[in-house]
Amino acid sequence: MRLGTRWAFGAEPPPSVPAALRPRIAASEAAYVGGGEGRHWTLTWLEGRPIAELDDGATRVTDAISDVQDADEDW
Repeated sequence: MRLGTRWAFGAEPPPSVPAALRPRIAASEAAYVGGGEGRHWTLTWLEGRPIAELDDGATRVTDAISDVQDADEDW
């Protein structure tokens, strides 16, 4: 079992965040509309794969081919 973690939008992700996700998270933050002040990321693991989700409920970053998925899209 892997434990997740949380960190603030714009802050350096904790060491437990996989290196492959870091540039995708940074790109998501750069493209985020409305600013991320007061927002936080949550890293969870689903079947051994990392998922970073912003607490806006719409921004998810995975190690899948697509960098960011909108909550309106089918998972």
